[in-house]
Amino acid sequence: MGAERGRLDDLPGMTADDLEEMARDELARALTLRWRDLATIMPWGDAFDGFSPAGRSVTVERSYIWADAVGGDILVEVHVYGGPSRWEHGARVSARIPRELGRI
Repeated sequence: MGAERGRLDDLPGMTADDLEEMARDELARALTLRWRDLATIMPWGDAFDGFSPAGRSVTVERSYIWADAVGGDILVEVHVYGGPSRWEHGARVSARIPRELGRI
């Protein structure tokens, strides 16, 4: 019998490491944004199509939401996947942008 349906590593050019690498890179970029700048447009998110480090066509989703309460830390979530039919097989990473104490 063939490979188990839906297994990420069975897709040509797409591995969990490939998606994870791209998600972590995108998260690092997102974390360069300042809390003060993001707070004025919260909540916010976007999606775009691009290419993974292995050259595979992927979709990248970024979300910026309040982590615990409005005005607190901002939770940044990144999800990278190989298009709508592969959404559940994507890589997800997240981190917080801490509120800048004393500055709004």
